[in-house]
Amino acid sequence: MKQLDQQVARRLTRFYVLALTTIAVLVVSGLLFIRHTISTHYDDSRVVNVTGRQRMLSQRLTKLALLKITGLPAADTVSFDSLLHTWHQTHLQLRSGLLAMEKTYTVRKSRQLDSMFTRIDPVFNSIYRSFARINDAQATQAQKKEALQVILRDELSFVQQMNDIVFQFDSESFEQVRYLEQIEWGLTLATLLTLLIEALFVFRPVVRYTKNIVWQLAQSENDLQLANVHMERTNHELELTNQHLAATNHKLVDTQQELLRTTEEKYQLQLAEETIRLAALIEGQEEERRRFARELHDGIGQMLTGLKLHAETMKSIKFADEKQRLRFEELCQLIYDIIQTTRQISHNLMPSVLGDFGLGATLQLLADQTMRSSGINVIFDGNREAKRLNPSTEIGLYRIAQEALNNAIKYADAQTIRISLQQNTRKLDLAVIDDGRGFTVKAVRTESGQLSVINGLETMRTRTRLLNGTLTITSKPKKGTKVVVNMALADNRQ
Repeated sequence: MKQLDQQVARRLTRFYVLALTTIAVLVVSGLLFIRHTISTHYDDSRVVNVTGRQRMLSQRLTKLALLKITGLPAADTVSFDSLLHTWHQTHLQLRSGLLAMEKTYTVRKSRQLDSMFTRIDPVFNSIYRSFARINDAQATQAQKKEALQVILRDELSFVQQMNDIVFQFDSESFEQVRYLEQIEWGLTLATLLTLLIEALFVFRPVVRYTKNIVWQLAQSENDLQLANVHMERTNHELELTNQHLAATNHKLVDTQQELLRTTEEKYQLQLAEETIRLAALIEGQEEERRRFARELHDGIGQMLTGLKLHAETMKSIKFADEKQRLRFEELCQLIYDIIQTTRQISHNLMPSVLGDFGLGATLQLLADQTMRSSGINVIFDGNREAKRLNPSTEIGLYRIAQEALNNAIKYADAQTIRISLQQNTRKLDLAVIDDGRGFTVKAVRTESGQLSVINGLETMRTRTRLLNGTLTITSKPKKGTKVVVNMALADNRQ
């Protein structure tokens, strides 16, 4: 039903928008055209008025010239110069096609008007020169009378030709009005024709389509009523079934809650057993590392130290040739390297400084040894004399830092690695930050060559969970990696 409503609305809207847009375009076009024509007709009327004024000005100038020569007094006090200048300028502007009054009017002239202005120019110029001579103070009286005779001779011809020009302007303006009437009739007929076409091809199909939709809606309503009758018959059966289902659902909900409770208890028990197994496994690993470190230090280490001492006592012996002496020195250097490697392995397995001086001093020593062996700038930032924690917490945090540092050296191609240890009476924050190439955390599990990295991350997560802390690994490609351990210290003080 909703789709049907939208379909009807879209179709009706499309039809009405098309019809109203067409009518609006015709009406607006007519109004704009009429407004433009009226504005043009107003300009033409102004031009006709100014053209008619030229006849009056010529007659007025003739009267003033006659009075000026005869010396008779006149009631017309206008300046002869000003009047002559206005008459001359107006004629030139009408001739050029631009009339400067309160605004600039465009003088629309046909070819016939241009021809009429061409014919009147000799008469106009003759009269203008005669007026100018009469107005000239240096001209003699005889010259002025001669100029007056020229004016009287040509003035009638000028007035008649100006009459013809005025009538031609008026005739062309009237033709524009008739053309406007024709356009108006054309727009009116086009509007009426558009309305007729829209009534036949838009409104009638819309009415027919709407009638069909209404019939379909009525038919659908009848079908819906029949369906409602059928639904009423089945509602009672459904009500009884629903009551039975409600009772069954109540029992099922109780059973599900009991199952969830049992499953949760089983999960918590499994989680506790898994935690205990992991703790025991890690503790066993650490104990095995302690034993193996003692064996290396006290057994093989002591034997190698004795071997080194015996070798140093043989340095005073003179060898038969130089090759034997060089081989002996290489042997001594090899023994020294083995001793250093054994000490490093023993320290990595279980650093003795951890039990003697605590986590801060051990991390400082780890940073120094790693920087010497790898050449990477490793910086420790933290309090080396903070309060001691219980041994299991210290060894767990040390192993997390050691694993994060090894990952940064092997895989990150880092230039600088920072180990940060911040500790107060309430919490401890351990962070290992590198400026290496980084990685996408979710993508590590899908890469085939990163098994050791995955195992290292899982080991750090397991150790953090056993310490009741939280592990956060933040990394982006080419942005470095940040490994942070946060834990509360309420249960970890010595």
